Amino acid sequence: MLVPKYRRKVFTGVMLTRVESIFSELMSKWEGSLVEFNGEADHLHLLIQYNPQTQLSKLINNLKTVSSRYLRKEFPDQVNKYYSKKVFWTGGYFIASCGGVTVEQLKEYVQSQDRPD
Repeated sequence: MLVPKYRRKVFTGVMLTRVESIFSELMSKWEGSLVEFNGEADHLHLLIQYNPQTQLSKLINNLKTVSSRYLRKEFPDQVNKYYSKKVFWTGGYFIASCGGVTVEQLKEYVQSQDRPD
């Protein structure tokens, strides 16, 4: 789960579609895949498959850095409504492994998020 700085309700439906595209492309470069993606105006849920040799902190940092750069460039009016400085994401993130539940159950949970229009 990734959260924008101050958990501001910055994401629109169009922005979420773009973030999904960015993350999917980046995951391929990291020898992984974006299995499922969804979000609400103030947070994102990702279900990813990644190479076990991957350092998750570096992967997440790359996802956040690259997406922040693209979102600021492609949606300046929307981003600047919420942030006056060059920030976008919080410093942290939440990751959980999927032991104990099926991938299908996780997909259903991610799909159930109340995505903005």
